[in-house]
Amino acid sequence: MSSQASPVKVFIRIRPTASFAHELIECPPDQQTLKVRSRKDSNKGKRNNQLSSWVFQLNGVLDNASQEDTYDRVARSVVLGAFAGYNGTIMCFGQTGAGKTYTMTGAAETYKHRGIIPRALQEVFQEVEHRADHTFSVHLSFLEIYNETMVDLLSSIKKEKSSNSGVLTVIEEPGGGVSVKGLSLHLVHNEEEALNLLFEGEMNRIIGQHALNKHSSRSHCIFTIHIESRSRTLSDAKYITSKLNLVDLAGSERLGKTGSEGQVQMEAMYINKSLSFLEQVILALADSRREHVPFRQSKLTHALKDSLGGNCNTVLVANIYGEAAQIEETLSTLRFATRMKCVQTKPSINEHVDPVLQVRRLEKEIQFLKEELSMCNTLTNRVGVSNEILSERQVEEVRSQVQRYLSGLLDEIPVNTIVCTSILQILKYKLISRASLTVLHVQGSVGAVGEVESCGYGLGLAKSSQKHQRNASPKPSKARKDKQIILLLRTRLNINAKLNVFLSSPPPKTEAFEDFKAERGSEINRILKENKALLSERTTQLRILTDVINTTKRDLDYITYELRQFRERKQGEFVSAEGEPVLEEAELSLVMQLKELKNRYRQTYEDFRSTKTEVSYCQHLVNQCRTRLLTEFERWYNESFLFPGDVLSVLETGPVRPGHIPVDKALTLVSNIQGCQVFTTQPAQLLLTTSPIMFRGRSTGENHVGG
Repeated sequence: MSSQASPVKVFIRIRPTASFAHELIECPPDQQTLKVRSRKDSNKGKRNNQLSSWVFQLNGVLDNASQEDTYDRVARSVVLGAFAGYNGTIMCFGQTGAGKTYTMTGAAETYKHRGIIPRALQEVFQEVEHRADHTFSVHLSFLEIYNETMVDLLSSIKKEKSSNSGVLTVIEEPGGGVSVKGLSLHLVHNEEEALNLLFEGEMNRIIGQHALNKHSSRSHCIFTIHIESRSRTLSDAKYITSKLNLVDLAGSERLGKTGSEGQVQMEAMYINKSLSFLEQVILALADSRREHVPFRQSKLTHALKDSLGGNCNTVLVANIYGEAAQIEETLSTLRFATRMKCVQTKPSINEHVDPVLQVRRLEKEIQFLKEELSMCNTLTNRVGVSNEILSERQVEEVRSQVQRYLSGLLDEIPVNTIVCTSILQILKYKLISRASLTVLHVQGSVGAVGEVESCGYGLGLAKSSQKHQRNASPKPSKARKDKQIILLLRTRLNINAKLNVFLSSPPPKTEAFEDFKAERGSEINRILKENKALLSERTTQLRILTDVINTTKRDLDYITYELRQFRERKQGEFVSAEGEPVLEEAELSLVMQLKELKNRYRQTYEDFRSTKTEVSYCQHLVNQCRTRLLTEFERWYNESFLFPGDVLSVLETGPVRPGHIPVDKALTLVSNIQGCQVFTTQPAQLLLTTSPIMFRGRSTGENHVGG
């Protein structure tokens, strides 16, 4: 399933600093533009045509943005898109020490300082919990590329012996994507297990120290979340997959500024080389005239092939410094981000068909068609007819006889088992259900159905010669006999069409689910709707309280700051006769406001905690009702439309023996075929107890089952 191309989204995040170069870097209010001016150097003259300022148009500029705001603007849509079957990639690029690892992983000291990866894991398992109509499996992998060598950061966790142990290799997949052969995948069931794997991989990463960063990442890391989703309500073999690549690139370094030596210097050379190859790939992808893209130049670009211009929703976060000393590296990063913005990706839904379930479904369909043909042969007294596929020789023989007959070289086609079998395979006898209760007895001048084999069934074509016209006048031709038999057969089968369709092709689960919610499951569905409405109300209330708490907190901080500034500006303090300090009117007003805000904050926070507890309980009730509704629907659907083997065998063999069908199954059968009339020449008996219950026809006098 293809979709239109979309450009890569690019965000700029500026590292907070006390010495921000406001004269060089300007962030307009639209939060999508960044203006950079070059630093004036009196020692170097500038030509008139040399640019001294640049304007960069981006998808967003994150200046003094919190970790939560960064995740909401950058990553949330990509993570949620994975549940619809779209691949996603979020990667951080920039100078060493600019905040890439902090943006991607965050700091472990404070909960609110979590990065994109921990928040994405939380979002994934929250969605898994809320989407009760699907089953999910989540796997994690953690790849490190150090000095052009790929390392599995989770290889130390050996829950089971893997056959893929050895050197990691990037391989091409048939659909155009790539995968890493030998990289371990770990199944996780909750957020806690996922975070443990993340922390385990982080502990195995290689870090170093230089002048710009005491904890510098010396390798590129790709943390991948693999999601597989299957529907609980749909019975087909389709399922969707997606993967989220969360990439923390090592930072580019200038050896003159970092002062790296020895091993750290060699690592910096590998890092700069791989980033240079990455930029070459971006330049090739941005140029529509380029036919070849050098993905295989480095392990990094090869592993990210489907993330760069492939089947993926890609977002780049360019981390920069705001200081004047790093303005050249900042311009280099911004130019790379501008080129990245020109790259087009083509995200599409990764929909697959489970081959095992598909084979089972086709085998059931083949068995069903064979049962149909077997039932037809039994009804028409055609014993010994083969239902197997004709060989090429048999098909050629039938075709040759028909052509000779039509050209006049053959007076009559000898109808044998081969010809009859070919006709049966064409018609398939789809009008006869495997569970039909009809027993046809063809009587009268047209003869028995068993005589079909001795006449040209479907091939009784009258020739134009006078001899054949004279022979056809005294008695009905075989073609006429066949036509009468077919008309009688169609008349009988049309009476049972409604029941046959019901028994042979159950309705889709989506349609049946709507009917179930309106009838059998109406009470559970009503309770579910009430609980969802209550949950929505409490969630809205919780959101309002959250806004009030945040507003009050900002007011508290502002009043506290104003009060501190006011006290610092005072030259001294007034003292009463008793020796107690006397507050000025302005200071007293600030103190009273601060006290009132603190009381409001405490009260609102108590309401917030209480409402949050109610939201959790309401969410539990909604999930419980949804699960109950789906469980009841599955039971109802199986009982209503998917008859067990013992019921089907009874329907195919004729009258029912006492006690042969259980009471609940018989009641289900009767309740679901109301409105269908089954005319038979023998009584259709449904025995709910030891004595049969007979259903008499309204006007025909024949026995039938009806509504």
